[in-house]
Amino acid sequence: MNHNKDLPHQNKLKLKPKPKAVIVGGSIAGVSCAHALILAGWDIVVIEKSRKPPKGSPAGAGLALDLLSQELIGAWTGRPELLHEITSPLTIDLNQAINDEKTRKTLAREENFNHRAAHWANLHDHLFSALPPEIFLWGHLFLSFSVSNDKQSVKIKAQVLDTKETAEIEGDLLVAADGCASPIRNHYFPDVKLRYSGYCAWRGVFDFSGIEDSKTIKNVREAHPELGKCLYFDLAPGHHNILFEIPNKRLNWIWFLNQPEPRLKGNSVTMKVSDGMIQKMYQDAEKIWHPTLIQVMRETKEPFVNAIYDCDPLEQIVWDNVVLVGDAAHPTTPHCARSTNMSILDAAVLGRCLEKWGSENLIAALKEYQSIRLPVASKQVLHARQVGRIKQGLTLPDCRPFNPNTANWEECEMLQLRSVPFFGHNPLLG
Repeated sequence: MNHNKDLPHQNKLKLKPKPKAVIVGGSIAGVSCAHALILAGWDIVVIEKSRKPPKGSPAGAGLALDLLSQELIGAWTGRPELLHEITSPLTIDLNQAINDEKTRKTLAREENFNHRAAHWANLHDHLFSALPPEIFLWGHLFLSFSVSNDKQSVKIKAQVLDTKETAEIEGDLLVAADGCASPIRNHYFPDVKLRYSGYCAWRGVFDFSGIEDSKTIKNVREAHPELGKCLYFDLAPGHHNILFEIPNKRLNWIWFLNQPEPRLKGNSVTMKVSDGMIQKMYQDAEKIWHPTLIQVMRETKEPFVNAIYDCDPLEQIVWDNVVLVGDAAHPTTPHCARSTNMSILDAAVLGRCLEKWGSENLIAALKEYQSIRLPVASKQVLHARQVGRIKQGLTLPDCRPFNPNTANWEECEMLQLRSVPFFGHNPLLG
């Protein structure tokens, strides 16, 4: 007997099962999508190869959240005041030239920057902690996926790392948040490769908790009097570095230097460094940077090298019921503070499109997502590539290599983050 046939129409609608999305990747792009899709009325499963959440991990580095990302995260978690507590203000974007005498001059300065600084692990924990823990499948390594013949469902296979068994998860939508080396993107674009930028970055996070009154910190604050609210860029011919403060008494620093592409293992874009490599880094840095930055570098535990890649803009980022988000959709160089912000905005736009069209119009929803995000992200990726080449003094078409010590005002204008396409007015819906 069909006990539902006499129910009112409204109650019948309530019995309709929620659509289900499987998100591959539990980094910031993945957890952001989980928030956005739950708000859009979807059930969520997140597959992540890490065996546990990175809570309390020193992994990752500093990042800058723009105003829209701050608003979106606050709406997702319902705790905007907590986001404020785990971030610190970045109200100034400052580019400076440093010469052989280690003196600086201002190239470009923006005082209404409206970003906030965060540590990757803190931001991830903030987003993750506001989600139902049961939606995560930790220790699941993505293997493959298949779309049903009628394009109505997708099946994901993953290896359970603890048991080596193969798990199968089915859903109505596959969200690929599986990073810049995305196997899912590679399925559709096997010939698309990551593009080496021509330079790598030494980077680290210096924890000065408990030594706030040390000579190192006094010197660095004297040399950088606006730390705590300023994103500092120092530029020397063929080099640039970044320095800014993040919460819990930490300084985030990055030094970009031109070099041949390193040999990397697997899909990682970071490389292990030896004590000898670190000592040589200190010696080379002393020839270029201010002594206060050298001291911060020397006192940073476990600095590492990050090879810098991006990818030429893709022709599409949706296929049937499969969608790319975050670095899977648009690997980018880090010069315009866009990678995390683009991932958060991808999630927000995807969620709003799914809510607008409903699960019965999934193809239309994904088509609109692509129409909104693809042109914006493509322009931002290419802009970040150009800015990186400018700051590193690399060649550009119809343009002499940039020299920060002789650059004119027009050349320096490109250095500002507000020169990024769509800065401050990213569309959420068409």
